[in-house]
Order: sequence, then structure tokens, then C-alpha cells
Amino acid sequence: MLKIGDIMPSFEVLDQDGNIVRSGDFIGKGKKTIIYFYPKDNTSGCTAEACSFRDNYAALTAAGYNVVGVSRDSAKSHTGFRAKYQLPFRLLADTSTEMLQAFGAWGEKKMYGKTTMGTLRRTFIFSEDGTLERIIEKVDTKNAAAQIL
Repeated sequence: MLKIGDIMPSFEVLDQDGNIVRSGDFIGKGKKTIIYFYPKDNTSGCTAEACSFRDNYAALTAAGYNVVGVSRDSAKSHTGFRAKYQLPFRLLADTSTEMLQAFGAWGEKKMYGKTTMGTLRRTFIFSEDGTLERIIEKVDTKNAAAQIL
């Protein structure tokens, strides 16, 4: 699990359009970066979280943030999810879970009395130079952007 002060882990994944996205794309670009991890496209909590970021996107960008969502879903799934909800930010497809694991957003979950491995809903906020400034582990999906602003 990342700790405050850690540097953004190195990663290389595809976005919703099939473009390669690397950690270096966000470091030293003059903006803070919000990377939020969510379990699955088109589920109620994940949709509420994405729409919170969408509805507050202008305020987030005005405050100097770049927003990026990440899940295990495919780039194709992300394309549909992004279009359906008119999401103005990139969605990254971590189908291998390497990025999820590097950030500490992959682990044991209990659902219906059963323990499984899956995506842990977490939000990481990095400074312009890629230093981790904040981790939100108890994400309020309907107010995800307000937790940052």
C-alpha cells in the first residue's frame, strides 16, 4: 500500500481509446492528479462515483486537478461507460491488476459472507511532481469529488 510522500508507481496501461498511458504522462505536467480506483463499469456505486467527478469536473480542473478512473474492465467496456455517462476524463483499463496492486487498490473483499480478491475503492491524490499527498479509503461514491474539493 502506498503511503503519503511516496512517488506515483510506474505503470503502463490502455485508456478507453486504446492509447498507451504511462505514469510519466502525469508527473511534471503542472497539474495534480486524482487517480480513483473503482470495481466495475455500469454498477450503481461506480456510476455514482464517476458522475460525481463528471458533475464537478470544471471545479476540479479549475483547482488544478487531472482526473483519471481505473478499473479491471476492458478498454471497450470503458468506451461504452464513458460515452453513456458523458465522462470528460480518461478511464484506464488495468486488466492484469498490476496497477491496482502497485497502488494498493487490490485485495481481499468480503461479500455475502464470502472472501474474494477484488478492486478496493480508493482515491489517490498526487502533487504535480508525482508525490502522494492524500489517500481516500472511505469513498463516498455520491460525493467523491466533494471529498477532494
